[in-house]
Amino acid sequence: MNTQQNFSRWLESPKVSPAMKEEMRKMSPQEVDESFFKNIEFGTAGMRGILGPGTNRMNFFTIQRAAVGFALYLFETFPKAKELGVVISHDNRRMSREFTMQIADIFSKMGLKSYIFDALRPTPELSFAVRYKKACGGIMITASHNPKEYNGFKVYDQHGCQLVPAKIAKLIAIIDRLPDELSLEIPPSLNRGEIIVLDSDVDEEYIRLVKEIQLNPALPKRGFKIVYTPNHGTSYVNAMRVFKDCGYEVYPVLSQVDPDPDFKGTLSPNPEEKNAYIEPIKLAQEIGAHFIVMTDPDGDRVGVSYLAQSGEYELFTGNQSAALLIDYLLGERKKKGLLAKNGVFYDTIVTSDLGRTIAKSYGLKVETFLTGFKFIGDRIQYYLEHGGPTFEFGYEESYGCLIAPFARDKDGIQAILMYCEMALFHHLRGKTLDVVYDELQQKYGYRLDLSYSVEFKGSAGMQKMRDIMTRLSNRQIKEVLGQRVVEIRDYINSVTRSEKGEAPIDLPKADVVILLLEDGSTISVRPSGTEPKCKFYFGIKGTNAAAIENRPKVLFADLKRQLGIV
Repeated sequence: MNTQQNFSRWLESPKVSPAMKEEMRKMSPQEVDESFFKNIEFGTAGMRGILGPGTNRMNFFTIQRAAVGFALYLFETFPKAKELGVVISHDNRRMSREFTMQIADIFSKMGLKSYIFDALRPTPELSFAVRYKKACGGIMITASHNPKEYNGFKVYDQHGCQLVPAKIAKLIAIIDRLPDELSLEIPPSLNRGEIIVLDSDVDEEYIRLVKEIQLNPALPKRGFKIVYTPNHGTSYVNAMRVFKDCGYEVYPVLSQVDPDPDFKGTLSPNPEEKNAYIEPIKLAQEIGAHFIVMTDPDGDRVGVSYLAQSGEYELFTGNQSAALLIDYLLGERKKKGLLAKNGVFYDTIVTSDLGRTIAKSYGLKVETFLTGFKFIGDRIQYYLEHGGPTFEFGYEESYGCLIAPFARDKDGIQAILMYCEMALFHHLRGKTLDVVYDELQQKYGYRLDLSYSVEFKGSAGMQKMRDIMTRLSNRQIKEVLGQRVVEIRDYINSVTRSEKGEAPIDLPKADVVILLLEDGSTISVRPSGTEPKCKFYFGIKGTNAAAIENRPKVLFADLKRQLGIV
């Protein structure tokens, strides 16, 4: 159906409430197009979209279709699915609790047991809880760091890992066979499934395992001040419990503690954006803090700021902070004899090569995957089952990492603990983190990795993104700012093209193209799987920091000109 047909179908349906119909009538033509031009899709991190009426929006109708489809997927996959059950958690956003209870009720009517929490919990604890309860799947209702208008539906397998493409494809095929979102009826079961509220033992075991990852728990912490913010999200209780139990002196940003769906206390809940650090830095200045950590709203990603040698608070990108953490973790594990002889390190194709360079220096096997932590979580399980190398670390450039694999998704609670330990370790040595990072650069080479996003809304925006990816894939960009494109890694068609010819890429197909310039720099481009935008990643190499400081900005400007991006 086209946009207008979908819109009319909703307006005429008796299932759509009068209030929702009134909201529809007030929509502008652009809003109608964005809300109804397609069905909401599963991307790199599940289903995510703006709340409101429409086939391309998050609402009770689209949630019901996804939930019924997931239940049927579990029934087909696990003969004892009804007994094993599903764990459901949620974040602080509008409708998150309502969607959680709706899903639990749907599962109950279908005879499927549900485990729910008494209140919001972070994504990594959901991943852990699936494993702890030996459930056959999990659902996290969250839109992570997206603006307040969004919500989402993440699905997990029996190992607490987000569904990989083959499993997602099976799920999507099942959903596609269902009637449309307004016609769908919940398939009834003779026996209702239980809805069980989880006990505190899940929280206690998760916290215990988090605290066990410390490498130097006896480091003196007195006088080392930390500012923490959960960005109005899910992590405050868990984070403060971990900080207290481990003896850290932590000052929360009180204006950002409440799980506010409107995020009133911050200009942005996204650790990737500078605006997210305004209030934490204010507090840090007031109390003389040495370090700032923040979790994003669903608690799977961490941003950091630090008191630099200049006396100012500076920010690290996800690539930079992770490089420091990787070097600390691997170095201390090696000193203590804890580094596996057959260890493995994971990252993604758009992540800086600095992390993998450090990992290789410690003798680790390095594996690089497509964007999406599910690939890392899935490989952890595969190696456990097949006697493969031992997991040491996995991360993405977007501020997410996993230190210990009792969860199978990015774990912000683990990360804040170890970032603080790393920062404290260097503080006690009399070194600020900018100095430590410069030492890393001197040792492993200077790099600058930055990303930019461009928004493309509605059907016209989607077509524009397709055109951009086609041009990149078809080698229409020959040079960028005078630097020849010497290689194209075309993940759309699973092939690398260069002057030497073509070579296959041994990864699943993905909507990503990477340009390699003659000076060794890389430009990676991919449409977001969760938002109507295209992301551009620049990996720049040089002989010193000053030589590469402005390089991403000017390269991006020239690339935008060539691609016709205003």
